[in-house]
Amino acid sequence: MSDAPQSKPKPKITSARRLGLKIRLLNTALEMLIVEKQDKEKEREQVLSERVPPLKLSGLSAQELQQLCKDLHHKIDVIDEERYDVGIKVAKNDKEIQEMNQKVYEMKSKLKRPNLKRVKLSAEQMLSVLLGSKHTQSIDFKANLKTVKKEEEKKEEVTDWRKNVEAMSGMEGRKKLFDAGQ
Repeated sequence: MSDAPQSKPKPKITSARRLGLKIRLLNTALEMLIVEKQDKEKEREQVLSERVPPLKLSGLSAQELQQLCKDLHHKIDVIDEERYDVGIKVAKNDKEIQEMNQKVYEMKSKLKRPNLKRVKLSAEQMLSVLLGSKHTQSIDFKANLKTVKKEEEKKEEVTDWRKNVEAMSGMEGRKKLFDAGQ
């Protein structure tokens, strides 16, 4: 057996199964949304029934109806005053938020980033800046580099081939080839 840990193959889900799961998830989410809407509607009705009791108009005289109307007008005035106060508070908070956003924008525009200048440091200076007092000895980086020697390829001189053929013909040419081989 090899020392490498064997990875378990990932289970593959078919596209039909994936689509079925997706449809079930969407249906469940839809049902949850419907239940949530019903709960909100019930809560709204409950709050309204607490705040606004049902009117009993049957069996009341004209004077009692006038008194009921006056009470309802008084309640409406109180609610309008509360709504006005809340609207003023919201407008004040919006104005403060807008002023603070303006201040943030102004501060960002005042704080400009300076253009950084290039600083040329040698390797020694860089080490002394990075290491601080720990850097006591100088290191010659160039000495640690490997030297690469380039071999010059022997280039054969390109000469007229006709002269070469004449020089190599006969016994003298074979003697030159023999001497060159040794």
